[in-house]
Amino acid sequence: MTVSTATAAAPAAAPASAPELRTEFAFELPCGVVDATGRVHRQGTMRMATARDEILPLRDPRVRDNEAYLTVLLLSRVVTRIGDLADITPATVEGLLAPDLAFLQDLYRSINTLRHTHATVTCPSCTQEFTVDLASDASGES
Repeated sequence: MTVSTATAAAPAAAPASAPELRTEFAFELPCGVVDATGRVHRQGTMRMATARDEILPLRDPRVRDNEAYLTVLLLSRVVTRIGDLADITPATVEGLLAPDLAFLQDLYRSINTLRHTHATVTCPSCTQEFTVDLASDASGES
């Protein structure tokens, strides 16, 4: 039996122009959160959601009783700061004014949805390849 020894390969160098993954996003609420001292907090940050962020709230009995509560739990997990408030709880989200809640819901959807909406397709008639924007609402008619 022959035993060979392998030498460890050097790790591959990262491409010089590798894009950095951005996972946290700054925002400014339209109305703001008023704290116990009466100060209004409007600027904050939200991070991208993980699979755990989206799965764990589904086990919460408040979500089973009221599906709309899922939004409250999701936002309390991914909003990392509003002004000086770093502990964003479900109660914090419950206290948001409707325009702020709608704003954060839109931001959540924006940063957690697929950003690459272009696809290469082939025409079945002429076999010509071209790129289409899957997010476009255009009907394709001229």
